[in-house]
Amino acid sequence: MNIGEVAEQTGLPAKTIRYYEDIGLVTPQRGANGYRVFRDTDAHKLTFLGRARALGFSIEHCRELLALWEDRSRASADVRAVALGHLDDIEEKISALAAMRDTLAELVQNCAGDDRPDCPILKGLEGP
Repeated sequence: MNIGEVAEQTGLPAKTIRYYEDIGLVTPQRGANGYRVFRDTDAHKLTFLGRARALGFSIEHCRELLALWEDRSRASADVRAVALGHLDDIEEKISALAAMRDTLAELVQNCAGDDRPDCPILKGLEGP
């Protein structure tokens, strides 16, 4: 498969596929003409990486998960540990976003939004 075909099959842009190759996540073969030749195993890896990235895993976590995926003697506990760590990160982000939302909602609620120059939102951004 060429890069356009594997891009269509995996749903990843060619630029992303080239980047994954540059950082060593996939290593397609090269034809006699020097063009990339993607095998089915490359397409499976790219699909895997696309799904992992869609779930918010970092490149380094993707590298780790890909290594675990390729290691048939791995323990599922190792995979679970990576996923649990990422889930904890997501929970922290959700908590931080909820706190931001609550603070901003309070500032907006306290602002009359009229023609007066006094603005509780700006005062709130100044600090405590």
